[in-house]
Amino acid sequence: MGVDEVQLKNCIDTFINNDMIDIKPTILIVDDEINNLQLLKRTFRGLYNILTASNGFEALDIIDKEGDAISLIVSDQKMPEMEGTEFLKKVNETHPEIVKILLTGHQDTDIIVSAINDCQLYQYILKPFDPEELKVSVDNGLKKFALAARKTLILKDLKELFYKTIKSISCALDAKDPYTHGHSLRVTLYSLILASKLGLNDTALEEIETAGLLHDIGKIGIPQSILCKNDKLTDEEFSVMKSHTSRGEQMIKSVKKLTAVAGWLKSHHERWDGRGYPAGLKGTEIPLFARIIAIADTYDAMTSTRPYRKALPHEVAVQEIKRCAGMQFDPELAELFVANEQEIKAAKDNPEEYYYNLSFLQKYINNAEEILQLNKN
Repeated sequence: MGVDEVQLKNCIDTFINNDMIDIKPTILIVDDEINNLQLLKRTFRGLYNILTASNGFEALDIIDKEGDAISLIVSDQKMPEMEGTEFLKKVNETHPEIVKILLTGHQDTDIIVSAINDCQLYQYILKPFDPEELKVSVDNGLKKFALAARKTLILKDLKELFYKTIKSISCALDAKDPYTHGHSLRVTLYSLILASKLGLNDTALEEIETAGLLHDIGKIGIPQSILCKNDKLTDEEFSVMKSHTSRGEQMIKSVKKLTAVAGWLKSHHERWDGRGYPAGLKGTEIPLFARIIAIADTYDAMTSTRPYRKALPHEVAVQEIKRCAGMQFDPELAELFVANEQEIKAAKDNPEEYYYNLSFLQKYINNAEEILQLNKN
């Protein structure tokens, strides 16, 4: 989804110039010469909140304490102990979003190129500078900062909407069958626990959470009479039921962010021995995340009450997963599941709280809501 740059710029200009918002941007001025420091302070007095430092080390201490509040830095190049480029490079490592302007008395091409590349320099200005021209540069730099911040906020809003939609779909799916209420959340929870034990990174955990919530999305197209049937399904009905894996893939594969997830949904009923569906994949031909979801899905199915049978005790379900290792399940993942069965049981007994603490999607939603509340305040 694209962002209208003209409309966005108008929003930023309104934000910067709105008289009703009594919030001034904070800038940091760094110069070892007291006269220059005073001149810079006079130039920006009344326009911004001003922090000052007389050297790079002092400035880094300020960044360490106030970095999140600082929008722009104006730094001299020639300073004792740490030159401006070295200082700004260190700033860029921790706060790349801060706009950086370098003041220099020498038009040294190597220094300028190094500053632009290593410090992500916004602008360099030769001394002696014209205060009015410097004001314009700082004003434009702050608009750049605000524009970047607004884009980030928009992307966070879109991400929040995306994940709220996923959770809504998951809840709507579970609502189709009262006997599987909460199934998608629990499968996701058990999958997250297993994936975290594998040491997977945050991006992978976010993806498996998405896959877990959507793993049965294809069942939206399955008739209620089949989903909620009390008796054993006929061969024809079971064939329709099995189609939910391919239906799920078809439903979400066109969403760019969910392309990989679509393949995992299709494969979560494949078996390690090749006797699963829909493609009869075997062993490591089955995507890792689909193998994880397969164990989580089966465990939840066994420990949940269904129309045709009562829930099995946790201990019985664990033994069944252990028995089917190397046949239905990836043997290493089955072993991992059994090794962590106490945590799995604890999550089963308190799924809402466990999921809230482990969920990456919930963190995105919480962060977006916090940002929204801060903006309102």
